[in-house]
Amino acid sequence: MSLWKFRTRRSGAREGEDVFKVLSYRQLMWRRFKKHRLAIVGGITLVVLYLAAVFGDFISPCGSLERARRYINAPPQRVRFIGRDGLHLRPFVYGLNLRVEGENFRRIYTVDESRVYPIRFFVKGESHKLLGLFETHVHLFGIERDKYGGDPGTLFLFGSDKLGRDLFSRVLYGARITLSVGLVGVALSFFLGCLLGSISGYYGGKVDMVIQRIIEFIVSIPQLPLWMALSAALPAGWSMIKVYFGITIILSLVGWCGLARVVRGQILQLRDADFATAARCAGGSDLWIIFRHLLPSTMSYLIVAITLAIPGMILGETALSFLGLGIQAPAVSWGTLLQEAQNVRTVATQPWLLIPGLFVVLAVISFNFVGDGLRDAVDPHGH
Repeated sequence: MSLWKFRTRRSGAREGEDVFKVLSYRQLMWRRFKKHRLAIVGGITLVVLYLAAVFGDFISPCGSLERARRYINAPPQRVRFIGRDGLHLRPFVYGLNLRVEGENFRRIYTVDESRVYPIRFFVKGESHKLLGLFETHVHLFGIERDKYGGDPGTLFLFGSDKLGRDLFSRVLYGARITLSVGLVGVALSFFLGCLLGSISGYYGGKVDMVIQRIIEFIVSIPQLPLWMALSAALPAGWSMIKVYFGITIILSLVGWCGLARVVRGQILQLRDADFATAARCAGGSDLWIIFRHLLPSTMSYLIVAITLAIPGMILGETALSFLGLGIQAPAVSWGTLLQEAQNVRTVATQPWLLIPGLFVVLAVISFNFVGDGLRDAVDPHGH
């Protein structure tokens, strides 16, 4: 592994004395990455999102399909510490009163300060399997029955949907599919892009011409109609697991073209370099030279391409599910949650239905920030 000499100041060193510390390439990358504050913020945000997706069953106060039929399209409830009787050491929410008015039977909710629902941690709720292995009834937080009549109450941090299901819990469940599609899909497209792009750039000639014409043909097709056509071709009787992997493969088969072009351009510049010529003279095979010498030299460009491809996969799954051609109910993804926000009138009266879209934006921006930071950290000409 490459070593770098890094000039630094050490406590106790005499004035004018130069102290050198030897850093490995990974240590130097981490030192540069830490200087990019937006990348650190984006990385922390992504860690939080993926942890919330993994432990969604435990964090959510109720199940993704659990319904409160009396509270359809209820607004978000405000978590409070100060009530009519003063400061509370335990957070709580007030109850909701419903009235229907107008010819359109519009549902209007008002806060009922006479009903107080304390929020407790590690409460019992709907049964679930933690990490898919351990069955338990414990949830991270939830409400307990109030002291006025035993009403179970509600806790809608993000409001509820048209069936009375908690939107906060469904956002956590939906993060599993949406965020995992980005990782699995980009892994497949990364493999195809690196393999075909490196072969195209290394061999050139007829091989290069055929691969580039295939890429141009795929790129020339409008992306969204191509996604829709391939998704509509999936058998209607498939289970949700098969549909999930089918959507992932579709996004991967279309998304490798941009990465292949980037890899081809870099391989064209490096295939006649001195280290590649020396490897050929030493008897190295073509695949060994490509994957052992040429591709690692393009790592900075590959990292940028990967971090930009993952948001593209997330947006692709969201778009297909939003249009009803991707993940279907009862499975939950951020795209299926946004289906309820297709009507402008609905958005005007229930704006909280757009909250899943904010999480899509947050995930995409975070990946872009991390990609910028990694690009600067890997760049050998960076300072």
